[in-house]
Amino acid sequence: MSGTFVGMPAFPVAAHEAVGNTTLRANLRHATHTIRDKRAKAVAELDDWALLREAGKQIKDHTLRHLDTYLAQLEEAVTAAGGIVHWATDADEANRIVTRLVKETGESEVVKVKSMATQEIGLNEALEEAGIAAYETDLAELIVQLGHDRPSHILVPAIHRNRGEIRDIFAKEMGEWGRPAPEGLTDTPAELAEAARLHLREKFLRAKVGISGANFMVAETGTLVVVESEGNGRMCLTLPETLISVVGIEKIVPTWRDLEVFLQTLPRSSTAERMNPYTSMWTGTSDTETADGPRVFHLVLIDNGRTDTLADEVGRQALRCIRCSACLNVCPVYERAGGHAYGSVYPGPIGAILSPQLRGTASEIDASLPYASSLCGACYEVCPVAIDIPEVLVHLRERVVQGGPATRQGNRVVLKPAKGHAAERAAMRAAGWAFVHPGALRAGQRVASRTRRFHPRALPGPGRAWSATRDLPQVPAEPFRDWWQRTHGKKESGK
Repeated sequence: MSGTFVGMPAFPVAAHEAVGNTTLRANLRHATHTIRDKRAKAVAELDDWALLREAGKQIKDHTLRHLDTYLAQLEEAVTAAGGIVHWATDADEANRIVTRLVKETGESEVVKVKSMATQEIGLNEALEEAGIAAYETDLAELIVQLGHDRPSHILVPAIHRNRGEIRDIFAKEMGEWGRPAPEGLTDTPAELAEAARLHLREKFLRAKVGISGANFMVAETGTLVVVESEGNGRMCLTLPETLISVVGIEKIVPTWRDLEVFLQTLPRSSTAERMNPYTSMWTGTSDTETADGPRVFHLVLIDNGRTDTLADEVGRQALRCIRCSACLNVCPVYERAGGHAYGSVYPGPIGAILSPQLRGTASEIDASLPYASSLCGACYEVCPVAIDIPEVLVHLRERVVQGGPATRQGNRVVLKPAKGHAAERAAMRAAGWAFVHPGALRAGQRVASRTRRFHPRALPGPGRAWSATRDLPQVPAEPFRDWWQRTHGKKESGK
């Protein structure tokens, strides 16, 4: 995976700064509470939601177990339909392929459908270095791009901006990118949307090359699927002569019947809609110049750490993710810290388990992400494909603290423990030793009970970071073993 956002510190540092921004916290609180309340109502309408959730999990797990087979089937079907398939091991290779394909068309600008995969690999920056302008056409992505900003949410990348800020961005920046904002633009949603529509319309009509991602790829027919709410995606997919789709290898489903499940669960989990306003599907190329769709279609399949993640029996469930963002909207940590603190295009709970697996845990920020959670479990409860995010977080915390075997770039390696966790490792080793020596454990419990009045109210040294925001649990007056023996032991021995 490409590097973290330039200059990003570890999560605790970035989050500490974010929680002091009252405007950001107000924006996040209003948006996430609104979305999650609507989602809860939309999900409650389906009596079989639990069955759909389990079906989605089973389909994804089956596909991941047989990923090699379905990817080969997909390549064959795309090729038979007139498309060209490219394979990219990492971000650099994917960027080189896409840049070359755009240059071969002779064009110097492209329009883009919202795509987290292209953000993950830093495609816009790579195209810019090659002299190619990439224009985002999703409204929220347009706001982020015009504001020289970064996305902070999977579904609503500009969730950290309010209407007044968006109006100021449009008024200041639109003229530098194309058609300027109308005079006297206000912050009413209708006027902002109309300004974006007019700005983008000239780009849609002029562009010869479109770049997209995909929500799903159907192996049996080679069909790609994009679901969206605004219609900009359909403009990008039908008007350009050349379409380049950049998609992670995990986005595949075996059959159209499998797709049916996700077209029910994704919209309700993300936008709280019964179905997406725009569900665009394309298979290969158009036959004539008058038909909708591209005459040249390229599919770039990217790995970029996904097969390494697949090799982890616990962590691989992160690859089930369908990018609905439901976990972000219920997470108390995300609600207060925002998406930028995660230092990745994948923020929130899913980002805390996906980014450290795609990128590894060698960097300071990736080593800190598994700790960006209270382990409350709300993310697991709302996940439409039942990813047990708390389980993976604990698994990755163990990897950070203890090191151990892992797969990186296709090779089995032994990771070294991250710095700064020596005390934690020592404490866990001591606890492990005590648990396998009952006599020592019993003696320690009795000593702790008899000295309870001398116990500090806060931990010393590195432990201050924990006890500064928590009350230390009080040690009981006597260990459970002694209490049981005193209250039940004699009765049982007399039977």
